[in-house]
Amino acid sequence: MAVDSPLQSRMVSATTSEKDVKALKFIEEMTRNPDSVQEKVLGEILTRNSNTEYLKRFDLDGVVDRKTFKSKVPVVTYEDLKPEIQRISNGDCSPILSSHPITEFLTSSGTSAGERKLMPTIEEDLDRRQLLYSLLMPVMNLYVPGLDKGKGLYFLFVKSESKTSGGLPARPVLTSYYKSDHFKRRPYDPYNVYTSPNEAILCSDSSQSMYAQMLCGLLMRHEVLRLGAVFASGLLRAISFLQNNWKELARDISTGTLSSRIFDPAIKNRMSKILTKPDQELAEFLVGVCSQENWEGIITKIWPNTKYLDVIVTGAMAQYIPTLEYYSGGLPMACTMYASSESYFGINLKPMCKPSEVSYTIMPNMAYFEFLPHNHDGDGAAEASLDETSLVELANVEVGKEYELVITTYAGLYRYRVGDILRVTGFHNSAPQFKFIRRKNVLLSVESDKTDEAELQKAVENASRLFAEQGTRVIEYTSYAETKTIPGHYVIYWELLGRDQSNALMSEEVMAKCCLEMEESLNSVYRQSRVADKSIGPLGDTCGTERYV
Repeated sequence: MAVDSPLQSRMVSATTSEKDVKALKFIEEMTRNPDSVQEKVLGEILTRNSNTEYLKRFDLDGVVDRKTFKSKVPVVTYEDLKPEIQRISNGDCSPILSSHPITEFLTSSGTSAGERKLMPTIEEDLDRRQLLYSLLMPVMNLYVPGLDKGKGLYFLFVKSESKTSGGLPARPVLTSYYKSDHFKRRPYDPYNVYTSPNEAILCSDSSQSMYAQMLCGLLMRHEVLRLGAVFASGLLRAISFLQNNWKELARDISTGTLSSRIFDPAIKNRMSKILTKPDQELAEFLVGVCSQENWEGIITKIWPNTKYLDVIVTGAMAQYIPTLEYYSGGLPMACTMYASSESYFGINLKPMCKPSEVSYTIMPNMAYFEFLPHNHDGDGAAEASLDETSLVELANVEVGKEYELVITTYAGLYRYRVGDILRVTGFHNSAPQFKFIRRKNVLLSVESDKTDEAELQKAVENASRLFAEQGTRVIEYTSYAETKTIPGHYVIYWELLGRDQSNALMSEEVMAKCCLEMEESLNSVYRQSRVADKSIGPLGDTCGTERYV
């Protein structure tokens, strides 16, 4: 194979396994002629789903070419598809969006009317997601050698799930993956060995899960070569957990017994095979390190062989970079892949680059991709002037320009606006690479939550009614996401107008009630993160300027 790309050059010059070479060749094949791959993907999607109720509306008559597809099938948002999704959710098994049975809904961090969006998925989607996962370590091995000589300490968690009225599971995409046989029965791979046992990852009690995962990471501290979580905020929560619980963890290690806070039978049974004897030396080491007031570089002090952090630090997560640098002593931060509940999209072919330089190469076999040129004058103007035939193909985007991502999936999303704004930074072979810029219309975000301006306005209005009877009202407000605390939280500043000075000054009791009312008014993703996951801290309301008349 001729060396004609930086990836191939590294592949040829590096000592790589046969498995890695196969994965890297696959990346090269997919990116050499992405337009051809995209044409094939769209043809497959339209052919197999030609008998669906949705596509029949547009009189494609079996035609699968892109020109016809773009001229007849409209660009849509979740609100446009909501009636069809609701029917499937209620148990309608007819081929509405997909000719293949919808096996579950993946809940999006985006919301509709305050509730999570439901993204339809089919059984084979797991294979596509697994395929993208299988490409990550072969790429990383080109940059960081020896990862097969140790383990990864990853803080991974399942989140709460539900069933629709029709009996279909509705859960976050990673919860779906962790509970699948693809994850639970994954074959042994020396490059993908975790310190955390499946029993801890799959425990729905986040406190027990975190404790067990942290304890395992401490017991195997010299074997740990990389630390990770899905989001940067998740890794910081793990560090905060260690700060608050190191004495109890050290006591377990010193005595060789498991804390009574762990009562999940599966975790207790598994931990009995890991925590098998006292380790006084390790316990004393932890006490010595963790009792210090200065925690700068704590990660490399406890896990000295760590080579990098594997976390998402793009988009809203960029706000956590300075704190991660402080705790890690400046370890590299690797952003490895770009994915969502709608589809998995691509990978970072230079995972050890600086966070500000992260770009993802879209893998053209994952879905059919289109790109709506982004109007810098504002999202409203861009929507108003939408020409559905003007969307750009994957292979035809231009470097330096920004686009909104639009996808067509095997599971039945057609020309669906994801809401991600991307900027083209370059190409790998003929496949474009994108920098994630932001989520469209998101005002506040601490982790996976996404609160827009309308939601915040509604929450403020609901809370302000609590003191309106006293003649006080909100005349202005502003907000920001406070991420210096762990976990992060929203801060809302209010400017109040009252009849007199006593009315304009609110009591702590009233402020507390206002905070509670606002939190109950925010979307379900925020509420779950606050109450169940504890990944968002309590809301902070502050009266900035009080005026009275």
